[in-house]
Amino acid sequence: MSVADWAVLLTAATAAGWVDAVVGGGGLIILPTLFVVAPGIAPQTALGTNKIAAFSGTSAAVITFARKVPMQWKRLVPAAILAGVTSAAGSAAVGLIDRDLFIPIVMVVLVGVAIFVTLRPSIGVTLATHPPTRRKTLLVIGIAAGLIGLYDGILGPGTGTFLIITFATLLGTEFVRAAAMAKVINCGSNLGSLIFLGATGHVLWALGLAMAVGNVVGAVIGSHMALARGASFVRVVLLVVVIGMVIRLGWQQFA
Repeated sequence: MSVADWAVLLTAATAAGWVDAVVGGGGLIILPTLFVVAPGIAPQTALGTNKIAAFSGTSAAVITFARKVPMQWKRLVPAAILAGVTSAAGSAAVGLIDRDLFIPIVMVVLVGVAIFVTLRPSIGVTLATHPPTRRKTLLVIGIAAGLIGLYDGILGPGTGTFLIITFATLLGTEFVRAAAMAKVINCGSNLGSLIFLGATGHVLWALGLAMAVGNVVGAVIGSHMALARGASFVRVVLLVVVIGMVIRLGWQQFA
């Protein structure tokens, strides 16, 4: 690749880190850029290379959020491990999934998310009046980690977004705290998928590590902005990213 190609990929990785730290969905920036710059790259190799940058960025975001947001580590760390296991399983089964059916389902879910967030402006902006029980919290975090972790290993884009919406909707968590929780679990799912894809030879390590630098820079900036500007800012970015994901997946599927 030329110097210009490297510059494009590093810029895309930085932008993806910012988006991922705020609401998730950075994979929709990096993956298409990889296919444009390196059109011959195998899909699994693109996914594996992206996971280096994604894991680095989510790790940086976790550290940044943890300094300002109370984290339920006893609940989140086991959930992150579960997400890593299911994500690795998803990456192992990626060849068995019918993408022509899977992507439209994801698009429908995303449209539903956009409509729901638009019609319910209080979701994620204020804390729940009646906090959920410990049992419900554990159940929601565990199921979300398992199922959304599996999705991350199969396809990936929007993993953080789905986690944030799940926590804001079912647990009444405001968006900034939901984003912090999502980063811990997403960190686990990224690592699980990376370990499997790396072990099976689907990672370009030099390129991925270079992109990781940009992704970390973007993630730190994005998490600081989310903390400084609050839930309303995250809500707006969330809607923009969800709409962008629907358009991008629609173009990929039907164009």
